[in-house]
Amino acid sequence: MANTPQARKRIRRNNRRAEINGARVSRIRGFIKKVETACEAGDKEAASTALKAAQPEMARGVARGVLHKNTVARKLSRLTKRVAAL
Repeated sequence: MANTPQARKRIRRNNRRAEINGARVSRIRGFIKKVETACEAGDKEAASTALKAAQPEMARGVARGVLHKNTVARKLSRLTKRVAAL
């Protein structure tokens, strides 16, 4: 357990940040899920629209430090390939 006031504050702050970052990652996952469901349904127009909406969200996740840039690049590449294959 933290003994110094600074360490107690860090714990409080880390808990708040974890909650915020978790919400951000969850939001990004939702955008990715929309692209994947549209791909599975075979709807190219809906998939490309969802992909266009997902790209800036994923980039924002990188900018905020929630996701690693290579992870986002890999996921975007794979999603783009799937949409193009429809």
